[in-house]
Amino acid sequence: MAEYLEVGKIVNTQGIKGEVRVMSLTDAPEERYQKGAKLTVFLKDQEPVELTVASHRKHKNFDLLSFEGYTSINEVEVFRDGILMVAKTELSNLENNEYYYYEIIGLDVYEETGEKLGQVKEILAPGANDVWVVQREGKADLLLPFISSVVKNIDLDKQKVEVEIPEGLLDDEN
Repeated sequence: MAEYLEVGKIVNTQGIKGEVRVMSLTDAPEERYQKGAKLTVFLKDQEPVELTVASHRKHKNFDLLSFEGYTSINEVEVFRDGILMVAKTELSNLENNEYYYYEIIGLDVYEETGEKLGQVKEILAPGANDVWVVQREGKADLLLPFISSVVKNIDLDKQKVEVEIPEGLLDDEN
């Protein structure tokens, strides 16, 4: 069976012409939801349904999608609360030094001294750069900016990241 990555959740229908309201969980909505993109909706107690995006637009904090062959609210109502996934085989290749979130989450984080800081548990995208949330044993989570002066080396084969902690970032600990 193909491996899938979650890209959004259908939270409601929108209007009467078969659009759905999606709470997006992808770092590349323009690519994931472009016309012709293949998505699979996973529903509780039902077989997954493969869909082809017919249209995409933004509305407030949601992505509004319609799918080829589904033209009324009655046809898409069944997709409500469904999880939209993309097959890993549909992912495009990234440039050097670009990564998908799923590749980074779970990596062990080490200081250049070799000391293990913790593990990346989630990625926030608040603005200009992503922020990695590093879960540490017995300490508060560390918020690490994903910038070249901090993240020195990412080794996906070894599931390891080397970082240089900026002065002051760990000063709040005693």
